[in-house]
Amino acid sequence: MKISFQLFTLSAALMSLTLLSACDSGNYNPTPDLSSKADSVSYSIGYLQGSGMAQEGMTDIDMKNFIAGFQQALSETDPEMDMMAMQQTIQGYMMEVQQRQEMERNEQAESVRAEGQAFLEENAARNDVQVTESGLQYRVVEEGTGERPSAEDEVEVHYRGTLITGEEFDSSYSRNQTATFPLNGVIPGWTEGLQLMREGATYEFFIPSELAYGTNPPPRSIILPGSVLIFEVELIDIKE
Repeated sequence: MKISFQLFTLSAALMSLTLLSACDSGNYNPTPDLSSKADSVSYSIGYLQGSGMAQEGMTDIDMKNFIAGFQQALSETDPEMDMMAMQQTIQGYMMEVQQRQEMERNEQAESVRAEGQAFLEENAARNDVQVTESGLQYRVVEEGTGERPSAEDEVEVHYRGTLITGEEFDSSYSRNQTATFPLNGVIPGWTEGLQLMREGATYEFFIPSELAYGTNPPPRSIILPGSVLIFEVELIDIKE
């Protein structure tokens, strides 16, 4: 198993401990002092490394032993564990973290999926909403008069994406810039839905999680595992 975080290989992270080595770790003050360039460098490296660890789910690291390990490495002191044992310990820990995260995602997804299913059932009863065989729901906001794209086509669109709560998570309108992409390179709900549209049309899609991101939404997104996604999409052009 490959260790994906860079904490144990970045020489820059080791450099940050040089500035801490003169301090008694028992008297370590967690309030940063950014009065010098070295202070700012130290803080920046520490924050970025901590952010990477948090993203990996490594939120239960003991700081006293963490700093002790770095200081021994910097001073070239023989470690308390041999290298093979350290690598095996880290690998085992990362497997536990990944298993825990997977369980948490699945539990969260079940709750979110249940809310989404209730929304879709109610939404499907609307007179202006149609449901495809896959479960994709859509509403025609404005019909177009141009051609329909195929799954292999590249299209130019404007779009706005929201959760069932109405919270917006993405919008080309907000960026004031259209988006262009191949239809076979997006979530299944888009690939299917845009093939129903003609150039110039605007549709609203209600996409079940299995046709969206399932239990693996984009990193650092407000989209939760199992989320139903709502997109208003304007098909501007089919690229040649």
